[in-house]
Amino acid sequence: MTDTLAEIRTLDNLRDFIHNTLCNKENLLAEITSMTQRELSRRGRQCGLQFAVQGPRNVRLGAIWESDHNHIYFYDARGTRYLKVQLPHRVETEALVGAC
Repeated sequence: MTDTLAEIRTLDNLRDFIHNTLCNKENLLAEITSMTQRELSRRGRQCGLQFAVQGPRNVRLGAIWESDHNHIYFYDARGTRYLKVQLPHRVETEALVGAC
């Protein structure tokens, strides 16, 4: 697990941080809880990733990483944003080219 925000420099680091943060919100075990991701685009250009964790009892948590501003927005089971994180370093990824 990534201990500090400064360590998030790759897409794998980003995924681990988001997965663990979402699981901690509802006390889910990250080792047995899967996470999905999908690319987001604006005007035909990729601009971020959406993440979702599905827990027991239909608990669904989400996060969105906005690549151009390098923010992560976390959403609880009700869809309410409960956390916004500014990453200090750009995440290196070949899948997302350019800002939105």
